[in-house]
Amino acid sequence: MSTSETPPPAPPASKPAQPRNPLHGVTLEAMVVGLADYFGWDELGRQIPIRCFQIDPSVGSSLKFLRKTPWAREKVESLYLFMLREQKRQAEARH
Repeated sequence: MSTSETPPPAPPASKPAQPRNPLHGVTLEAMVVGLADYFGWDELGRQIPIRCFQIDPSVGSSLKFLRKTPWAREKVESLYLFMLREQKRQAEARH
């Protein structure tokens, strides 16, 4: 290889698979919609007392706030995982 040649571009780094991570591939919007459907906005505002869930709640306003506020996003992710566990328990109880 001469000095005038450039090396071929490196292949893009692939993201490691996360088969055990229940949040892998779930968008923040899907979490908010799922929580609002499961709990309703009133209960969601009680579970996570932030204005975007309590005063004139909407998915759009919630996403805007949560994308800028890491501590609130962590609470949403935690409650979403709790909801998934509850749904699994309910499904198992029906069988």
